[in-house]
Amino acid sequence: MKLYVDTSNKQVTVSKGAVEKTDQTGRQKAERDTGRPMWSTQVFILDDDGGEVITITTAGVRPEVKVGQVVTLSKLEALPWSTNGRSGVAFRAQEIKAATVSSVKSA
Repeated sequence: MKLYVDTSNKQVTVSKGAVEKTDQTGRQKAERDTGRPMWSTQVFILDDDGGEVITITTAGVRPEVKVGQVVTLSKLEALPWSTNGRSGVAFRAQEIKAATVSSVKSA
């Protein structure tokens, strides 16, 4: 089961640009099925209830976004995880791209 997050009424702003998602040895990770390189982008998500900083993983071409830029997310998926007594939620999106003027929502 996939858990998608609706960001249509949230403002998403880049707080740290896309960097290579690396493994323990410092090598860039790649998708298992496709071999596409993986990227991590930190964003600040703001809505009427407040804001939160999350890191989003994407695969393929490096997202062309800058710090402070309002962006849109395609198919943001929440991925709960648990390992060695620790747990959390990872986030993955199909795409992160600059928002157009008409797609920018005020929180």
